[in-house]
Amino acid sequence: MIPSPDPGGSSIPSTEAAIFTDSHQHLLAELARIDLLVRMRVLQLRQVDAHPDDEFRGLYVSEEEVDALLTTPAGTPPWALAEKQPSPSPQIAPLRQVLARLTAQIATRTEASLQAGVELRLERVASLFSLSPRERDALLVCLAPEVDLKYERLYAYLQNDVTRKRPSVDLVLNLLCPTFEDKLLARQMFAADASLRRFHILHLTPDPPAAQVSLLARVLQVDQRIADYLLGSDHLGGALLPFTQLVTPRARLADLILANEIRDRLGHLLDWYRAQERTQRGLVLYFQGPAGMGQRAAAEALCGELGIPLLAVDLTLAASNELPISTTVHLASREAMLQGAALYCAGFEDEGARRALARTLISRPGLTILTSEHAWDMKDALGRVPFIRVEFPIPSYPLRERLWQTHLADAPTTATAADLRALASKFRFGEEQIRDAVAIARGMARWHDPEGGQITTEDLYAAARARSNQTLARLARKIHPKYTWADIVLPPDQITQLREICACVKHKPIVYGEWGFARKLSLGTGLNVLFAGPSGTGKTMAAEIIAGELGLDLYKIDLSSVVSKYIGETEKNLSRIFAEAETSNAVLFFDEADALFGKRSEVRDSHDRYANIEISYLLQRMEEYDGIAILATNLRSNLDDAFARRMHFTVEFPFPEEEYRRRIWEITFPPEAPRAADIDYDFLARQFKISGGHIRNVIVSAAFLAAEDGRVIGMEHLIRATRREYQKMGKLLVESE
Repeated sequence: MIPSPDPGGSSIPSTEAAIFTDSHQHLLAELARIDLLVRMRVLQLRQVDAHPDDEFRGLYVSEEEVDALLTTPAGTPPWALAEKQPSPSPQIAPLRQVLARLTAQIATRTEASLQAGVELRLERVASLFSLSPRERDALLVCLAPEVDLKYERLYAYLQNDVTRKRPSVDLVLNLLCPTFEDKLLARQMFAADASLRRFHILHLTPDPPAAQVSLLARVLQVDQRIADYLLGSDHLGGALLPFTQLVTPRARLADLILANEIRDRLGHLLDWYRAQERTQRGLVLYFQGPAGMGQRAAAEALCGELGIPLLAVDLTLAASNELPISTTVHLASREAMLQGAALYCAGFEDEGARRALARTLISRPGLTILTSEHAWDMKDALGRVPFIRVEFPIPSYPLRERLWQTHLADAPTTATAADLRALASKFRFGEEQIRDAVAIARGMARWHDPEGGQITTEDLYAAARARSNQTLARLARKIHPKYTWADIVLPPDQITQLREICACVKHKPIVYGEWGFARKLSLGTGLNVLFAGPSGTGKTMAAEIIAGELGLDLYKIDLSSVVSKYIGETEKNLSRIFAEAETSNAVLFFDEADALFGKRSEVRDSHDRYANIEISYLLQRMEEYDGIAILATNLRSNLDDAFARRMHFTVEFPFPEEEYRRRIWEITFPPEAPRAADIDYDFLARQFKISGGHIRNVIVSAAFLAAEDGRVIGMEHLIRATRREYQKMGKLLVESE
């Protein structure tokens, strides 16, 4: 409860009293001063109120009250008339003296407390948000009902309305302003751009909410987070909680696994900022790069060096909040100021969020760190606030290997150093992604090994795939590799080529990194592969085997669905696919490339020209892609030498000869499938000249026929199934065959 000083001053400590012991004691002293103001107004109102004991007071307007209002000068509160009474209340003068002594005493003790290093939250709020003494008192008037509910009844009494339990603008001005001229000037502190409203310290609402009322009639309420802070709470405000996190950093710059150049520049930047800190100027750092490349860790390390917390805000999540994004940004900035924290914002790709950030940061002191994948130069929007862009590229292979080693250092694992090198090579992850992948792998290990929790290499690969960008599945079909090397039948040279493709991926760090070949390449270090051959000869199977061998996801893109008849749309579709693929760490398999190459020709009209532009754009994006991109076509003859030169590998998938058809017939049967002894593989391979894809269809159909007969799979079923397959192909199977 707020102490109520009596006119005799017995409750007022001497001016030699000790400093305030804490912020609560200081706040109660300030509220006691406001209590005196309220008490004086109540006494004055009683003196001029003709019917103070009227039980219906505040529920109706009497004729007598109307007459009094008509004779009262504009802007004069009822209690001000007490000053003009022939015999003013004898209690008023002593109260004024007590108020003057208390005000002087609080000022003295406040200054001494601040010099002694005592945290006074009311003074901190006033300093942070540049509140004038009168704005500070307006905040106290509105805060009083949060401390003691008696003020709700007192405010209702002073406003002559039992339903108005919160102070109106008019009540606050009448309490704090001795003259009408002061009251007119003080109205400015409730303007939209004044501190009390700009920083959302006080809220103005109509009463009732839907009414159109004047400024004076609007009700004032202290923001709940400000009230909580003044009363000692450091918990985040409820409006920010779903998308905001307050972090106390422990890491330092030396702990970061970053490129030396970036870490050294951050260190120099930190030294410069420390030297500038006394000027209270803001600093905006723009960490640009793909998500998860260590931006958050670097921000925490900077704050760790400065000895301040970090307030991290995800504006992507905030966009689904009911608050406007501009309000969210203001509240986040205010919270960072209250916590003495640096502000870290991610997910502000929306133009509205960017404008809100620019408006907030132009006047925000302290350190602000923004992170985005896209470039954003807002130096002009920030005026003289320093804006420094720091690039965060995907970590190099050696750094990725160190990150895997660091995050697995305290985890039981069967993964070898070679396994970690392979993970670092195949998954172009940043610090946060590797940390998350290891956490996922721990959970997987606990599932299959509850007691030991031993993380296997398979767990790490599965976790890495899960942590990769999965949104590519909206633009392409994800294929789970099932085939192995034992399932594919091709001539030896083609098998060797496929194994060489896998070897290129495995040894990429050595060739491009340790041996320096990456410096000799102007484009990406990915792998472009062309699979050419008739339908059903194993192109998709080969892509599955490569993805399975490397432990990567496989996405199949049907180019016939990507190609658009509208000029420019094909390039847009391809751009979206490659943009998502950059963080997917997947093998891209472009099937039905004939949809593009079938249109490639000499330029005879504008459509021919744009068809060739589409092909060139696809090749350009494939060259820039750092992963594996496989293009499958049936029209190898349509490709010119310039196209072939851009491919790292071109694998021909020939129509299978009799020898290879026989092997396909044999290996396509699962070991569990019951087969009759009379199956003549030589006859099937010699007589039916069909591709491996058709052979697989025949065997599956024959299995269903055998299951229907309740027998094992025999030649009868295979012949019947072959006849059906020929019908699908538009061919006839004659008796002689």
